[in-house]
Amino acid sequence: MRYFITLLSIFLCISCTLNTGSDFTSVRIQRIFTDSLSIRAIAPLDANKVWFAANFGKVGLVENTIPKLATINYEDSLLHFRSIAVTKDAVFVLSISNPGVLYKIMISGSEATNFEDVYVEKGDKVFYDSMAFFNDLEGIAMGDPTSSCMSIDGGDHWEKLDCVNLPLVEKGEAAFAASNSNIAIFKDNVWIASGGKRARVFHSADKGITWEVFDTPILQGQAMTGIYSVDFFDEQTGIIIGGNWDEKEFNQGNKAITKDGGKTWNLLSNGKGPGYRSSVKFVPGSHGQGIVAVGSPGISYSKDQGKHWIELSSEGFYTIEFVNDSIAFASGRNKISKLIFKK
Repeated sequence: MRYFITLLSIFLCISCTLNTGSDFTSVRIQRIFTDSLSIRAIAPLDANKVWFAANFGKVGLVENTIPKLATINYEDSLLHFRSIAVTKDAVFVLSISNPGVLYKIMISGSEATNFEDVYVEKGDKVFYDSMAFFNDLEGIAMGDPTSSCMSIDGGDHWEKLDCVNLPLVEKGEAAFAASNSNIAIFKDNVWIASGGKRARVFHSADKGITWEVFDTPILQGQAMTGIYSVDFFDEQTGIIIGGNWDEKEFNQGNKAITKDGGKTWNLLSNGKGPGYRSSVKFVPGSHGQGIVAVGSPGISYSKDQGKHWIELSSEGFYTIEFVNDSIAFASGRNKISKLIFKK
């Protein structure tokens, strides 16, 4: 009996730690940058520095509240960026529509030293949505279909993958360049989320060499319905969120979780909690329990893996990226803010 009580006490102690690791009750929103831009892609370096990519060719670094800005054009085109990724020595930014141009910006500390376009794609259907890196050398970018499959590029030299190596998409299936977060990476795994006519999750366990695709119960069938964001805590546990951009308060069929690496998905808090959201992240240090979702209607938080939600703020953002277990950056229309979560 004494042995059983000891084990029970340890179990209860561990359970308490897991359940209270990220029990947020409020958030303080500190505006650090304001401009007449739509900022849908951010990449924090630490709690004081964040890179961003925006429309009108604007790319910049905000350190505390001091911005350093650059304007990037390609030939006569004023590029609009919605994807960004940062490696040890470079920042990559990817424009959305024709021409789709991927720029590599070499950096030294907080200074940009060289700009180079490392990939260019032209065509009426070109529209890139998101980009992420496995490590400092290997990255992946995805966009809407230009033929029978999603547009996916990866590798050191950014070559577009052939459709023979990718699952076919259905007519009307695409993705949303809403927050640079319809790609999730964990180790060698990458997951890509779609929307429109179908809301599915594409998965590769080998950095994009081979692919499989899985159905989800997320709202789908219309141009602005589907999955807007995906995040994974580990190889098995992931979350997707989205909904209907045209009916942002509708909260059925817009949140789902997987416990088997994306093969099957179950709806979360259906008809409860937030409606449309464009970006979702697991809270660092929360053991896969804490989740924050942002969108134009506000900031939502769950401490129990999406079963229950509270609204922390009605201030709208497009995307969120965590720095640590209590600080994140979020961006939106005309702004970047630091979010400081309070327990």
